[in-house]
Amino acid sequence: MKAMMLKSFGGPDSFELCDVPKPVPGAGQVLVRVHATSINPLDYQVRRGDYAELVPLPAITGHDVSGVVEAVGPGVKSFVPGDEVWYTPQIFDGPGSYAEYHVADESIIGKKPPSLSHLEAASLTLVGGTVWEALTVRAALKVGESILIHGGAGGVGHVAIQLAKAIGARVFTTVREANAEFARSLGADVLIDYEKEGYVDAILRETGGHGVDVVFDTIGGDTLSRSPDVLAQLGRVVSIVDIAKPQNLVQAWGKNASYHFVFTRQNRGKLDELSALVERGQLRPHVGAVYSLADLALAHARLESPNNGLQGKIAIAVEPSLIS
Repeated sequence: MKAMMLKSFGGPDSFELCDVPKPVPGAGQVLVRVHATSINPLDYQVRRGDYAELVPLPAITGHDVSGVVEAVGPGVKSFVPGDEVWYTPQIFDGPGSYAEYHVADESIIGKKPPSLSHLEAASLTLVGGTVWEALTVRAALKVGESILIHGGAGGVGHVAIQLAKAIGARVFTTVREANAEFARSLGADVLIDYEKEGYVDAILRETGGHGVDVVFDTIGGDTLSRSPDVLAQLGRVVSIVDIAKPQNLVQAWGKNASYHFVFTRQNRGKLDELSALVERGQLRPHVGAVYSLADLALAHARLESPNNGLQGKIAIAVEPSLIS
């Protein structure tokens, strides 16, 4: 099979298209023909060596799969060849999704929502599972509460807006002016143009000084230390960003705030919850660009670019017929 191999840590050109043996499913495993995958910040972090101690080289990386079951191993009961499936591979535990075939444990695989294309489904597995855990499990966002979502037009942020609205929350989000209409179309209630106004002043003005119940950090920087300035009492901060630099959180003490750090955990339950929202019309991933597997380096370079002009996700068409 064809696969993009990461031969060394570094820039986007560190990948090489190679022929490698097709994997064989073991007991409790499923062999999937990958139709589409996508790119997340995690993918370029892995590529450049941020997790070098966890990724033996050469490696097939990638963290989203949408495809069709090719074969099943002994003991598999939930899937048969021909089923359309989606999932996030076990991160740092075996080959990833930048290949024509992938093997995964039955327990982490879900039935693909029928209304989503493979490109759309592959754009939702990792970010959708991350957002689900961040908002419903860790932040325990409730009907009638308010949330500030940083980076509402991004791959994670645009899903977070939709999930927060499905829960019944009031959504504040930071976007640049060019992405304002996109964020509004997803259901955001209050848009903050971070290039023109600080989000702390905007939140305090819009909430009458009360603040928001939850802050969802997708951008890093000084968000952890500044979040208490916009939190209501007993507020929660959830971050999905690696932040190596220590930050002073003394202000959080006065708000009785709690902080949560999320690195997504794979399971079928999250996918089934997301699928239900998709089929009810409450959630849909936005594919901002599509590249072929052979053009993976170009896709990585674009996602890493600060002004990439993207809304939503970059999808990778592993199946050539998906390139229009």
